[in-house]
Amino acid sequence: MIKTTLIILFALGLAGIFFFLYLGRVSRSGKAPGLVAGKLAPCPATPNCVSSDDPPQPGQAIEPLTFDARVVTPTEAWSKLRESVDQMAGVRVIEFTDSYLSAECRSGLIGFVDDLELHLRPDDSTIAVRSASRVGHSDLGANRQRVEKLRHLFNAAVSR
Repeated sequence: MIKTTLIILFALGLAGIFFFLYLGRVSRSGKAPGLVAGKLAPCPATPNCVSSDDPPQPGQAIEPLTFDARVVTPTEAWSKLRESVDQMAGVRVIEFTDSYLSAECRSGLIGFVDDLELHLRPDDSTIAVRSASRVGHSDLGANRQRVEKLRHLFNAAVSR
C-alpha cells in the first residue's frame, strides 16, 4: 500500500514537472505585436495586460512614462530609458530603434514570457508603455508592477 502510494506520488510529481516545462516552452514562443498605426497594439480583453495607449478595459490603463524636455532631450530620455530597462532582472531587449523598444521579460520560476513595449513620443515628452503576458488569463499584477518598477528606475535616471 505504501509502495503504491509512493509510486503514484512520484508519477504525479513527474507529470507536474513536465506540465510546467511545457507551459514554459509554450510561453516562449511568439513576439510582441509592435506598433499599429503609430501606437502600441491594443491589449486583449484579459486582465494580464497594461497599456497607456487606449486600453479596452479600465483596469488595464496605466500612465505613460514622462520626462521634462527642459531637463533632458527626447534622445537623452530614450537613452536613459534603455539604461533603465537594462537594469531590470529577467528582461532581454529584442528590438531597439530610435523610438521603439521591445523586450521579453521572463518570470523566474517557470519561465513565462511577457512582452514589454515602449514607444517614444517626443512631441508630448512621453514614452508610451505596454506590458502583456503572452499566455494565460491573469498575471497577478506582474505587468503593472514591472511598469511601475521601470517608471521608478527611469525617473531616477532622468533626474540625475
